[in-house]
Amino acid sequence: MTTPGVRAARRMAEIAGFGIDRVAHRADRVTGRWPVLRLENLDTDLPLPPEAVPVTAAALTTPPANSWLPFTGDEDLRAAIADLLVERTGHRYDPADEIIVTSGGTEAALDCLLATIDPGDEVVLGDPTYAGLVNRVRLVGGVPRFAPYRVVGGEWRLDLDALRAAVGPATRALLLMSPSMPSGAVLDEEEWRAVCDLCRERDLLLIYDGAMERLLFDGRPFTHPVREPGMAERTLVIGSLSKEFRMIGWRVGWVAGPRALVEHVGWAHVYNTTTPVGIARAGATAVLRGDHAHVAAAAAELERRRDTILTSLAGLPLVRPAGGWSLLLDTVAMGIDPAEVSRRLLRDGAVAATAMTGWGDTVAARHIRFVFSAEPVERLATLPERLAAAGLR
Repeated sequence: MTTPGVRAARRMAEIAGFGIDRVAHRADRVTGRWPVLRLENLDTDLPLPPEAVPVTAAALTTPPANSWLPFTGDEDLRAAIADLLVERTGHRYDPADEIIVTSGGTEAALDCLLATIDPGDEVVLGDPTYAGLVNRVRLVGGVPRFAPYRVVGGEWRLDLDALRAAVGPATRALLLMSPSMPSGAVLDEEEWRAVCDLCRERDLLLIYDGAMERLLFDGRPFTHPVREPGMAERTLVIGSLSKEFRMIGWRVGWVAGPRALVEHVGWAHVYNTTTPVGIARAGATAVLRGDHAHVAAAAAELERRRDTILTSLAGLPLVRPAGGWSLLLDTVAMGIDPAEVSRRLLRDGAVAATAMTGWGDTVAARHIRFVFSAEPVERLATLPERLAAAGLR
């Protein structure tokens, strides 16, 4: 029975849960032959940057750690972000009015969309892509459209013809990650050039989520879309400490871009969360200004874990990720629905893994995801036995 006048907003009609939390809840209650292998969520056991804890702890009792202000991030932190970005993009963002500090990268994404997307505007994303980005497009009244990634030579490649076909009269922006979640797809120089050509030709905004951009495997070169001519003026860059810096609990992210847009992103941020996390600011600044050799070390360990899964499960339709924290298994190619594989893996193999329903369109719907950021190589090496117990080997 519904109480008159009490109803959800129409924008919620297409918003669905992740599935991650449901798998995680069930995994917490599994007992049996093995301890549960936690491959469902982007937590990590990788070491924190050396400055993160001591600097944060030392700053906890200072007034800035318990302040609302400044609403869009203190000057030192914004300046540290600007220094990081000039190295990566070749473009100097003004810390005063071209950078906003947010409560994580996902808040940053919502702020960018609130500031730039009107109801009915279309936003093109990859398929598969992070469900949190898809549903944030819907939350602001936008319409997600999808350009598929294809498997070429055992790796993901963005279908550039399909990308161009996905752009229509109502398209306002492209929203892309590299490496992308959940696939680990990395856009190469040719793909970025095609993306940027399309943005310039069709007068589109690029919202680029670069939270994993330095987590690259196999010696791949680092590329950045803002280095393409004219893209600094039409790109909002999202960054975060949560992934390549592994500082999930600090909830520090940012948006950088042209002043005319970042001003509006800042107001969306202020009326969303008011301020970045006060207790995290000093540690975040110290880490950004510190030695980043730990990022390469983390990427090397993630690559080792990826290789362990690929070797252990050779012969299964896994797609080799070029970076990031996770990889995908095409269970439809095995003749089994992804949700059924997820259930069997947890019940019989004590493996928590999430079906990619809602993480894009038809490509995502074929897969389950294995996250390898929180489990060491020794435990990942037990996957063959666990999959055999679930009848998948």
